[in-house]
Amino acid sequence: MPAESKPCVLILCTGNSCRSHMAEGILRAAAGDILEVCSAGSDPAGYVHPKAIAALSEIGIDITGHTSKHMNEFLHRDIETVITVCGNADQVCPVFPGQVNRHHWPFDDPAHATGTDAEIASEFRRVRDEIRRVFEAYAAGRRAGASRAKKSL
Repeated sequence: MPAESKPCVLILCTGNSCRSHMAEGILRAAAGDILEVCSAGSDPAGYVHPKAIAALSEIGIDITGHTSKHMNEFLHRDIETVITVCGNADQVCPVFPGQVNRHHWPFDDPAHATGTDAEIASEFRRVRDEIRRVFEAYAAGRRAGASRAKKSL
């Protein structure tokens, strides 16, 4: 399905460096054929956290090409669904053109993890796995809905 005909899901976080990129990568891997998936932040960090890149690489998802973006870059876009993955982004989230759905699914910020490198990597994996469970379930629901819609045509 061409990107312009797919519903666009925008995943928001404050820094757009960890959680939103992990969610974007996971959702795109699970449903990129039926959804256009983007991420942005209310106060972008300007980079994608290397440990988020590594955590997704471990499950076969490459987000090395992702960039940190401001949510205002999407104000001109037709966004069907906005999903916030941290409290701050939910509080400052504008309404986007065409927005039909909004979900708030907060996850811990692994960028604030402390400890040894192994302990920090473990926290990134834990958060990645939580994000994966939620967004793969969301993708399955969207896929089932798309399948029902096709059958009714």
